[in-house]
Amino acid sequence: MSATIVTSIDVSKIPKDKLVKGKKGTYLDVVIFVNDQVNDYGKNVSMAVSQSKEERQSESETIWLGNGKVLATDGKISSADPNSSAPSLATVAEVDALPF
Repeated sequence: MSATIVTSIDVSKIPKDKLVKGKKGTYLDVVIFVNDQVNDYGKNVSMAVSQSKEERQSESETIWLGNGKVLATDGKISSADPNSSAPSLATVAEVDALPF
């Protein structure tokens, strides 16, 4: 069960308050959308900054980071277990410099 997806992001759109500091680095939660239709530019993948439940409910503006395309898939993509727990990360109040 696999897919290869290539994307590019506009790093200047990353809000620093959305970066989280973990044990092994600084992270940004993103949401990736894979569409059935290919757009006029040959892309069918979009990426945005992940929103909290409150942000989604208040219909906050989505911060779109970039686009991409599915290069290959075996046609057997499965969903992750929604009951699995992800490690918690502390929010970074201020990030001095991005690693790129």
